[in-house]
Amino acid sequence: MTAMQFLIGIVFDLFLMVILLRFWLQLVRADFYNPLSQTVVKATSFAVNPLRKIIPGVGGLDLASLVLAFLVGFAKVSLLMVMFYGGWEPVGAAINGVVTVLKEAFTLVFWILIIRAIMSWVAQGYNPIAAVFDQLTEPMLRPIRKVIPPLGGLDLSILVLIIGLQFVQLLIMDLLG
Repeated sequence: MTAMQFLIGIVFDLFLMVILLRFWLQLVRADFYNPLSQTVVKATSFAVNPLRKIIPGVGGLDLASLVLAFLVGFAKVSLLMVMFYGGWEPVGAAINGVVTVLKEAFTLVFWILIIRAIMSWVAQGYNPIAAVFDQLTEPMLRPIRKVIPPLGGLDLSILVLIIGLQFVQLLIMDLLG
């Protein structure tokens, strides 16, 4: 991988993660007035708001953000195809764009879980970022805690969820080839 491929990939992937984070924040109805939420909304509004005029939300799902995530994944794959592989195949770019979005979604959840775990060890008092991370991950962790309660003050639910997500990600990627 060349330095330019890395740079293009990382720029697209970071923006894609912010878009997916916006979708996730809206999905769990996280605190909109939280500074992290405000930052995510401001960073993506220039692209999401015009799409909202064309693509309305359905049942509380922000479809404009999902379409934008796909478009960013598609653009990343297309640009890399043209610049480094000497051609462009729209169907391949679309399929790989979806795979890119799925990979980044799993990566985003993984890192938010890791950061939440670390912050729970060191944060004292109220922290707005920790509060949003709790709102994002608690719906996934609560069912696990019903089966595996904290053991002696040690909450294993994050570890179980990370292992489960890694398994599902590998399974999906194997199925997609």
